[in-house]
Amino acid sequence: MENTRNFCILAHIDHGKSTLADRLIEKTGTVKPEKMRGQLLDQMDIERERGITIKLAPVRMEYQGYILNLIDTPGHVDFTYEVSRSLAAVEGAILLVDATQGIQAQTLSNYYLAEKQSLKIIPVLNKIDLPAAEPDRVAANLSSTFGFLLETIIRISAKTGENVEKVLQAVVNQVPAPHQDDKGPRALIFDSHYDSFKGVIASVRVFGGQFKKGAKVKFLASGSSGEIVEAGIFSPEMVSIESLVEGSIGYIATGLKDASQVRVGDTLTLAGNPATEALPGYRDIKPLVFAGFYPTENDKFPALKDALEKLRLNDAALSFEADTSTALGFGFRCGFLGLLHFEVVQERIEREYGLDLIASSPTVRYKVTLTDGKEIEISNPTKFPSSAETRLIKEPIISATIVTRETYLGAVLELVNYRRGKVAETNYIASQVVIKLTMPLAEVVSDFYDKLKSISSGYASFDYDLAGWESVEAVKMEILVAKEPVDALSQIVTRKKADEIGKKLVEKLKEIIPRQNFEISLQAAVGGKILARADIPAFRKDVLAKLYGGDRTRKDKLLEKQKKGKKRMKSVGRVEIPQEAFLSVLKI
Repeated sequence: MENTRNFCILAHIDHGKSTLADRLIEKTGTVKPEKMRGQLLDQMDIERERGITIKLAPVRMEYQGYILNLIDTPGHVDFTYEVSRSLAAVEGAILLVDATQGIQAQTLSNYYLAEKQSLKIIPVLNKIDLPAAEPDRVAANLSSTFGFLLETIIRISAKTGENVEKVLQAVVNQVPAPHQDDKGPRALIFDSHYDSFKGVIASVRVFGGQFKKGAKVKFLASGSSGEIVEAGIFSPEMVSIESLVEGSIGYIATGLKDASQVRVGDTLTLAGNPATEALPGYRDIKPLVFAGFYPTENDKFPALKDALEKLRLNDAALSFEADTSTALGFGFRCGFLGLLHFEVVQERIEREYGLDLIASSPTVRYKVTLTDGKEIEISNPTKFPSSAETRLIKEPIISATIVTRETYLGAVLELVNYRRGKVAETNYIASQVVIKLTMPLAEVVSDFYDKLKSISSGYASFDYDLAGWESVEAVKMEILVAKEPVDALSQIVTRKKADEIGKKLVEKLKEIIPRQNFEISLQAAVGGKILARADIPAFRKDVLAKLYGGDRTRKDKLLEKQKKGKKRMKSVGRVEIPQEAFLSVLKI
C-alpha cells in the first residue's frame, strides 16, 4: 500500500486532460509505442469525434517501483457527477490549467470539489509551448485565487512532453498512500458497465481486504449477492489478475445478468466475512432536464427499454420511466443533467443499440400547488394543469458562475438579463471577469450555452448548481397542426414570452412540415386562446391545362370539383410530421 498512489486529473473542458494522460501512459511505458494513439483513454467513438471526455477512465501505471492508479475525468459541467465519483476513489488530484486561457468556471468548481474531499491538489500549468501562453500571469492568478505557492506550480506542455516527468515525481512525492481500513473487506463501486459474457462489471476502489477470483460477494445497499467471475486492472484495457488488494483500483466481473442489482456508489464486501458498515457512497443525483424518447417503430419499444437499462449502468445520472404520446406512441420520459448529456445519451442509444429515436423538446421539473392545496411535481408538458386549476407554480433556480474576458462583459450581462438572470457579484482576475448569478434553469436548457459561446467568441465558460425554487407565471403552450393538438410539441413557457415563442415555433414548423394537397393550419395556443398562426398552402394542380377555349362554365365546373376534393381531403387527410419538426423545437 505504501507504494500505491491513487490520483485523478481535473480541468476545465479543452485544457488538455486526455493529452496529459497520454503522456503519462507513454512515460511509464504502460502501453507499447506501436499501440499508442491520441486520446487513448477516450474509448467511445462519440468522445473522439466531439473531442471531449464523457466517461471517467481508470488506468494503472508503474513508475520507479510505484503503482500509480490514474482516473481521467470529463471537463463539461453536465458530467460533473463523473468527477465527484472519481474523487471518492483517490487521495490526490492534478489541477490542470491552460496557460493561454487561465482559470475557468470548471477550474473553480473542480478545485472546491477536490478540497471538500480533502485531497492533495497538485497545480499544473499546461500548453506553455503555445505562442499565446502567459504562464507567469496565470501562475500568479492560481496563487492569488487558491493560495498555491508559485514554486509548487509545475509548468508543462502535454503535447510535446516537456516537464511531464516532474508531474510523475510530484504524484509520487506529494500524494499520500492509501490508509489502512479497519472496517473489514470493502470496495466502493465508482462505475460499471455490462458485458454479455461476464455480466455486470463493476469498477471498484478497494478500501479494505482482498477480493479474489471465485469469492462470494455481497452488495450492502441493494442486498444482492454474486460471485467474482474475474478480477483485474485497467491497463488501460482490462487485464485479468488473481486478486485485488487493499488500496488498489480495478474491476470485478460479478456474473450478474440483472443490471438493476449493481448500483454505482454501493459497497461490495465478501459474503463469508462481511464488513460492518457501508462506505459513504454518493449523494443521489437529481436529473435537471427531462425529455421523451420514442422509437420510430413501435415494436422497438422493448429494445429501447433494454438499451436504457444497460446504459444506466454506465451512466448513473440517467433516469427514465415509461410514457405514452398520442402522436408518437409508447416511449420513455428520461431525466438528464443537461442538454449535452441529453444529446450524448440519444446518440449513444442510436449508435450502440441501432435504434432510431424521436425526442420531444426538453423541459425542467416544476412544483405546482393546485387550488385544493395539493402539491405535485411535473416535468411533462402534456400533464401540466390549466391556469384555473393552479394556485402557485415554482420553477428550479440555479446559482451559476460565468468566467469571461472583460471585453465581452456587456454582451454577457445583456444575455443574462434577457434570460431572467440576476447578477449577484462580479470579480476580476487579471483581464478576466467572474460573474456570480442566479437564473431559472428553464432558460439554460434551451440554447443558453450556445448563445454564450457565440457572443463571447468562445471565450466564456459556464458552471452551475441547483440553488432552490422560485414562483413563476408559467403556462402550457399547445401546438395545433390542422387543428389537432400534437402533444409531443407542447411546451411549458413563461406567460410573458408565450407570444414570442409561439410565433417562432409556428414559423419554424411552416418551413419544415411538407406541403400536402390541402391547406394545413399551424397554431400556437395557450388555454384555448390562439397566440400565433401560420398556414402551409396546398399544392395546386392545374386542372384547366387540358382545356383550350370553350365555354366558361366548363372551367368553373372543374374548379368547383377541385375545391370540393380539397375540402374532403382536408377533413380526412392526415399530416405526417417529420422528425426534423421535433428537433427544431429544441433549438427555439
